[in-house]
Amino acid sequence: MSWNPSSEVAVARNAAKALGADQVVIIYTLLGKGQLGMASFGKTKRLCDSAGRLGDSLYEAAMEYLQDQRDEARPPRPVMDNSPANPLDK
Repeated sequence: MSWNPSSEVAVARNAAKALGADQVVIIYTLLGKGQLGMASFGKTKRLCDSAGRLGDSLYEAAMEYLQDQRDEARPPRPVMDNSPANPLDK
C-alpha cells in the first residue's frame, strides 16, 4: 500500500489504529461550505482499494441524501392559477 499523507486519510488511518480495524471509511460534511467529503483507509493495497470503492458508494448515497434534504427544505413553488376563486363564477 502506498502512503497517502493527506489529513483526511491520516484521520482514517488513526481511526483504524484506535479501533483495531482493517478498513475505515469516513464521510464528513462541511455544511457551512456546502461540501461533503470522504476518506478511506485499508491496511493492505487490496483492503485500501476495497475501502475506497465502498467509500465512493457511500459518498454518492450521502450526496443524494443531502440533495433530497435540500429539496424538501425548499418552500414549494407557487402555482400560477388564473381560474376564479369560486368555481361557480366561471
